[in-house]
Amino acid sequence: METTDYMGQIISVTVTDENEQDYFAQKDGVTFRIEKSEFDKPHQVTDAITGFAYENEEHELQLTTKLPMVKIGHYAWATVVASRRDLGVFVDIGLPNKDIVVSSDLLPTIHHLWPAKGDQLLVSLIVDKKGRLWGQLADEDIFQEMAKKATQQQNNSDVQGIIYRLKIVGSFLLTDEKYIGFIHPSERDAEPRIGQKLKARVIGVRPDGVLNLSLRPRAYEAISDDSAMILAVLKHQPGNVMAYTDKSDPEAIREFFGISKGQFKRALGHLMKLHLVEQADGKTHLLGDPDQPDHA
Repeated sequence: METTDYMGQIISVTVTDENEQDYFAQKDGVTFRIEKSEFDKPHQVTDAITGFAYENEEHELQLTTKLPMVKIGHYAWATVVASRRDLGVFVDIGLPNKDIVVSSDLLPTIHHLWPAKGDQLLVSLIVDKKGRLWGQLADEDIFQEMAKKATQQQNNSDVQGIIYRLKIVGSFLLTDEKYIGFIHPSERDAEPRIGQKLKARVIGVRPDGVLNLSLRPRAYEAISDDSAMILAVLKHQPGNVMAYTDKSDPEAIREFFGISKGQFKRALGHLMKLHLVEQADGKTHLLGDPDQPDHA
């Protein structure tokens, strides 16, 4: 067999030699290095060892008994450790002295949407004609096979997940609970990177079980301290109505709220924009409670 036939495979080899740091073992005349630090007990010549075959960063054939989760034909999450614009991103799949490249051909054409260090990609391994191992990104079918169908119980909940696909229509995410989520461009301030882990909130559940997500905060999370103070005052007024509006005397506002009229007007304007309050008949009225899902 060719040396390239062993790359990325789990094979059994026979120990033929050793030095202070390594064992040397062969299969069909091909020699692999195995680090002694992987074993609790010493091995002897003719012992059989089973492990994962690969070429390390020094271009030496190596075997490791610490089998990676990512394999040929088997997908697992791998962490991005580095990036090279002319090549792609490097991911750690658990091999000693070897990171695997996910080719730039598989990544977005816009470089700032590439995964950053610490991001995660769902990958398997492929071997090219030269015996080199590459990371292969999971396609949509793989994520559909993994995914569970969401129910309406997930609505208005908070989720975490990893962005796995970028399209013009929006971003796709797989949550920690294995639900697929979709983020429309209107529900984000900036397009996330592929591989980026995000927190989002569920704003709807589609009939096919996909979550519609938003990266924008709920209304009560987005309001300022001044707006929150005005809401608190309104909640404790009879009928949830107060006599202060953006036309009120500046000194009266400072006396009651402890803030300037400019601050008061900005805070009140924000609450009106969120449809939480309205001004009518020279008074300010509370329209709804931002703590409730209807105002998420």
